[in-house]
Amino acid sequence: MGFEANNNCTTLIFTYGTLKRGFSNHVLLQDLMRTGDAVFKGTYQTLHNYPLVCGPYRVPFLLNMPGSGHRVTGELYAVSARGLDRVDELEGTSKGHYERRPILLMAGGNEEEVAAEAYYAHKNFEKEMWMKNGGKGFRTYSEKEARGYVKRKDRPQNLSFLDHVNIFISSPSASA
Repeated sequence: MGFEANNNCTTLIFTYGTLKRGFSNHVLLQDLMRTGDAVFKGTYQTLHNYPLVCGPYRVPFLLNMPGSGHRVTGELYAVSARGLDRVDELEGTSKGHYERRPILLMAGGNEEEVAAEAYYAHKNFEKEMWMKNGGKGFRTYSEKEARGYVKRKDRPQNLSFLDHVNIFISSPSASA
C-alpha cells in the first residue's frame, strides 16, 4: 500500500456534497484512500458560478448552468480507474442521477486553474431543480444544508431515486 499506488490516481474529481470530509458518503473516499485508489488534493472553489441546490432528502446537486448561483467550494480528489468506477456507481451515472462532466477550479489563494470533473445533476431535471429551489443556490454544502439529509438505506425502497426526484420537483414549493 505504498505511494506507488497513487501514480494510478490520474482523474481529478471535485466533491461538493456528501462525499466531502465529515459527511455521510465520505466513507467511500476513506476506503479508496486506504487502498491507494484516491488521494485528497485540497479544498478548491469553482472558477465560475454554478447553482448548488438540494433535492429530495436534502441530497445536494450541482447544476451545469455556469453563470448562475455562486462559486462553489468543495474538495478535490485524484482517483484511480477503480476509484472512479466506485464513485460513478455511488453517483448513479449509469442510472441518470448525475453526469460526470468537466469543471474548472481554483485553489484558495492560488490563481492557477485546475481542470477536473464534477458530478452534475442529470440534464433531464436540472432546470426543474433550479426552479424548485427558487433560482437560489448556496456556496457550500455545510451541516446547515445537510440538516434533514436521509441516507439511501433509510429512504422508501419502493421508489427509485428518479421517482423521488420527480415527486420533489412536481410537489408544491412550500415543501422545498
